[in-house]
Amino acid sequence: MVEGKEQANHGEHRGRRELNQCKMKRRIAKEVKVGNITIGGDAPVSIQSMTKTDTCDVEATVTQIKELEAVGCELIRVAVPDIQAAKKLGEIVRQISIPLIADIHFDYRLALMAIKQGVSKLRINPGNIRKREQVKEVVQAAKERKVPIRIGVNAGSLDRKKYQELTPANLVASALDHIKVLEDLDFTDIIISLKASDIPITIESYRLMATKVDYPFHIGITEAGPPKRGSIKSAVGIGSLLALGIGDTLRVSLTGDPVEEVKVGCEILKALGLRPGLDLISCPTCGRCKVNLIEIVEQIEEEISRFPLRGTRFCGSSHLPFKVAVMGCVVNGPGEAKEADIGLAAGDGVGLIFRKGEIIKKVKEKEMVEALIKEIKDE
Repeated sequence: MVEGKEQANHGEHRGRRELNQCKMKRRIAKEVKVGNITIGGDAPVSIQSMTKTDTCDVEATVTQIKELEAVGCELIRVAVPDIQAAKKLGEIVRQISIPLIADIHFDYRLALMAIKQGVSKLRINPGNIRKREQVKEVVQAAKERKVPIRIGVNAGSLDRKKYQELTPANLVASALDHIKVLEDLDFTDIIISLKASDIPITIESYRLMATKVDYPFHIGITEAGPPKRGSIKSAVGIGSLLALGIGDTLRVSLTGDPVEEVKVGCEILKALGLRPGLDLISCPTCGRCKVNLIEIVEQIEEEISRFPLRGTRFCGSSHLPFKVAVMGCVVNGPGEAKEADIGLAAGDGVGLIFRKGEIIKKVKEKEMVEALIKEIKDE
């Protein structure tokens, strides 16, 4: 008996070692502070989004930012197309609690105004603010206010006169040109993005840049598309980079509600074990399933989506990450339900609810959703 226990313990310890060996080795980047958020170093990968309101409409913009923050957004970017929008940034900053990033193109005076208005970061493309004295003026103001700058080189904004072909090497070379401009001005609070809508080009661009500099990376698949297609493309591209240990902050770019961008970003990080949270796993169902598991899972997911992310006992739980399993037959159901923190293994019109591997109750099909949600909330 003792020998059997020793073998079991040895197997458990070996399993833990193997699990630890599977953990991703993250690229260590220089730390850059954006307001109260650290990007790079060993800081968690942060999620950001961009408002889709008219920046001059302060009320609508602030409302959208707060909606985004409620679902997990940690930094927010706004478009600053003209001086009227730039003048509104201070009003927005005073009404939100996450760092505000100003997206600036073409007119360096908008960057200067944004800095004066109290933004926490600039996103500029030196490729369209070309005069060195203008860039110098922006950099000087950014240094004085400790405002970092993201150098954003996208496939759509690559200088095609100098770099005729869209390749990873050319995206990296273009970014390095812009970085050198800032470094020559003794400015190194830099974050880099190299985005394309083409996933292989994006991945290879970041991999190549990772061999050149130690600045933190903002990652994403630009113009990924409508929510369904764009979410898949973003998960593949962003997930691949993160699995390689590349990425310090991310934005999912979807043609739709920015709240979905943040939700998808959170799920990508949770799937890779890079962000704590509730992980809902469920079987795909088949002919063995004797309950309407699809409807049950949809109802549970809807209930879970209403859980606030901050300020609750559940979300402050030391048990996070937290796994909930909803299974529909006897093949994998009991095993998955036992392994989860809270689990449901459904049978023919009834189901067993597990907590930490132990059966705690048997419920009828119509009671499954309510019973499972109660157990989650009681955790």
